[in-house]
Amino acid sequence: MIPRYTRPEMASIWEAQTRFRIWFEIEAHAADAQAELGVIPKEAAKTIWAKARNVTFDVARIDEIERETHHDVIAFTTYLAEIVGPEARFVHQGMTSSDVLDTCLNVQLTRAADLLIADVDKVLTALKKRAFEHKMTPTIGRSHGIHAEPVTFGLKLAFAYAEFSRARERLIAARKEVATCAISGSVGTFAQIDPRVEAHVAKAMGLVPEPISSQVIPRDRHAMYFATLGVIASSVERLATEIRHLQRTEVLEAEEFFSEGQKGSSSMPHKRNPVLSENLTGLSRMVRAYVTPAMENVVLWHERDISHSSAERMIAPDATVTLDFALNRLAGLIEKLLVYPANMQKNLDRLGGLVHSQRILTALTQKGASREDAYKFVQRNAMPVWRGEGDFQTLLKKDPDVKKFLTDAEIAAQFDLGYHFKHVDTIFKRVFGTG
Repeated sequence: MIPRYTRPEMASIWEAQTRFRIWFEIEAHAADAQAELGVIPKEAAKTIWAKARNVTFDVARIDEIERETHHDVIAFTTYLAEIVGPEARFVHQGMTSSDVLDTCLNVQLTRAADLLIADVDKVLTALKKRAFEHKMTPTIGRSHGIHAEPVTFGLKLAFAYAEFSRARERLIAARKEVATCAISGSVGTFAQIDPRVEAHVAKAMGLVPEPISSQVIPRDRHAMYFATLGVIASSVERLATEIRHLQRTEVLEAEEFFSEGQKGSSSMPHKRNPVLSENLTGLSRMVRAYVTPAMENVVLWHERDISHSSAERMIAPDATVTLDFALNRLAGLIEKLLVYPANMQKNLDRLGGLVHSQRILTALTQKGASREDAYKFVQRNAMPVWRGEGDFQTLLKKDPDVKKFLTDAEIAAQFDLGYHFKHVDTIFKRVFGTG
């Protein structure tokens, strides 16, 4: 988590001040519930809130205490006692450190998910706008990187829109799955604390009680959360890679916005490089890299160990901060993307009509040629064009085997570009729900 790739709102979720504020709220809400149950005096619960509700926590002082105690939660409760006074002895009654740490982490992850969902919404808005703008802009579809058949640039963007729509749903599901609270005490038996305390804290913190915790909230929930971020990062990279290809000099069908005064190379003044897309590729790799430790964190010894803790302290802020930055960068890239329909048409025409080969193949079979013969007739006329020797339609009209089945007019009819776009409206209705 470095400033270059960090947005303030997401970063603030992971700041020490925020973490200690959440810790305090968990402890104070638990005290409220304990007071209602008669476990601690009601005045003590009120004093805890009154003395620390609006305090700015002294992070340096807490760190100083931790250097002696070697325990972060004890350092915090010790510091809290310095603020609250004698009533602080009622803080953390019947609780264990994981109750605070795990509940806090899930609060942070749900807040991060809310920001990420909003980020995906920005990407979706940009994709939808540009997709409709280029709904019928012809371009070449490629398989294996090779010209295949015509598509529209709008369809490329609609494909991405559908993909990020799924990403949004996955984020919502991941948020729901990780939004649990555990205030169950040592080894999760509630022996030292009433389950009603957990229910109260969960509601106050916007979570739901964990059905069963073993002192820690089960880490399969977190593994799914970070796996979801990894899948979304892959979607970011897929779209970024498409743009990188389209910006290649030999292709140049689309290009990242290049602002006045921007420089593409320290040595070559003519360069306009796809630096944003390349950056997104790198950031996506980092988000995916955090998935493996999240998966490995599922495996803990017995009711609890802390082998997951050090990993989570890094992967939780880093993965969410990085993906937050990447999604916002992607949204801006799409909003300002330069699109070159003339170059798309030029590339469509590069192979002298070969992109219509399947239509000729189908027309021949419909007129009585076997599929094997039809394929042979079409391919032997296509190969010279591939090598730059002639025009596909012209060669077909001179082929006696082809002419046995198709007239010149019937051959020419197969080269209608619009034929390939007759179901674009149908696809757009499926993706966007409107034409």
